[in-house]
Amino acid sequence: MKPIALARIAWRGLAHTALAAASAQALAADAPPYKVAFIDPLSGPFGSVGQLMLNHLRLGAEQVNAAGGVLGGRKMEILEFDSKLSAQESQTALQSAASQGARVIFTGGSGSSVVAALSQAALRYNQRNPGKEVIVINHSSIDPDLTGKNCNFWYFQTEASTSMKMKALANFIKRSPEIKKIYLLNQDYAHGRQWAHYGREMVGLARPDIQFVGEQLHPIGKVKDFAPYVANIKSSGADSVITGNWGPDMTLLLKAAADAGMNLHYFNHSAGSFPGTVLAFSQAAAGELTWVAEWHPGQAGTPKVDAWAKAYKAKFNQDYLAPRITLSAHMLANGLKKAGSDDPTKLVRAMEDLSFDTPVGTLRMRGEDHQLLLPQVVNTIAKVDGKKVTMGWEGTNYGFRTDASYSGNELAQGNACKMARP
Repeated sequence: MKPIALARIAWRGLAHTALAAASAQALAADAPPYKVAFIDPLSGPFGSVGQLMLNHLRLGAEQVNAAGGVLGGRKMEILEFDSKLSAQESQTALQSAASQGARVIFTGGSGSSVVAALSQAALRYNQRNPGKEVIVINHSSIDPDLTGKNCNFWYFQTEASTSMKMKALANFIKRSPEIKKIYLLNQDYAHGRQWAHYGREMVGLARPDIQFVGEQLHPIGKVKDFAPYVANIKSSGADSVITGNWGPDMTLLLKAAADAGMNLHYFNHSAGSFPGTVLAFSQAAAGELTWVAEWHPGQAGTPKVDAWAKAYKAKFNQDYLAPRITLSAHMLANGLKKAGSDDPTKLVRAMEDLSFDTPVGTLRMRGEDHQLLLPQVVNTIAKVDGKKVTMGWEGTNYGFRTDASYSGNELAQGNACKMARP
């Protein structure tokens, strides 16, 4: 064959390839978005927490979209709803999100009682609307009943449960002989009561010699002055407090204890991941605050999370705190890829026992109860010393000291989940 004829054939091949690529891009551009919903507090006393969580999810969705989207080029689109920290508002938002085409609901910042209500609302909605089911992915609430006795097929949890977090803290307390007397002060709702229960049970098993010298519950988000509660702690003779308080309830407790001259060791599930906690602790300048998370700012040997944190800071001008929220969007994308379909039932089954790579390691979504086996790092808010604490946080000379770390498998426990499957 003559060179000119060969050139023509080659040119036609290239033209067809270019046309096919352009057509694929056009189809991807015209593809409807894959809608998800965010339902968490965006106003009121916990509005700043909700906005922070929304931005963490936005980062994940944008990363997924930049990598080509889902299901052949569909972009992940987030519909935003303010839960107002209310179960009723959240359930109304779920109905609205579903009617607008969202098939996955991200939540977790409204407290475990609200998340539980959403999980059950999704179950009822799905029974009435076969083929249009919604899936709930909880990124922050940690009540173990959510993946235990109240588990359901349409619910997933990407945060470690209360029992997993408390097990990590109990292991730390076991080798801390200076802790002798503990007071339990918690918010009066499902998670607060669970945190107190697991604290007494797991720490008691780890350290039978420890005395629990008092226990009290208080209304969530309504106490303006914790002085009366601090007075009770002081009169009990406690040297430590197990508290599930978060947001303003935590910062106000720290202030009241400092005003009373108390030098306490607090044990909490996620204190440092909430804005204002490190600042409040630095102002109190008394005691210690130990908490657990999948990662903490300034943690050594985490370059992939550091890259996420840098990108987040550049985009939102906020400090990055919770990789689990960002990776929740990636888990969904991996599930959709595995399912090869946006059919909700196929997606649930694809996410069961799904393993996927993240900046905090390769993680597995346990199929039996839909609990992500997330690692936990025990860390304490402490002054920057250039060695164990290398960076300050929230404009202070206080940061986070790594005390211990545990894999998700090390913290995994049995559960009471008896899941009905369609």
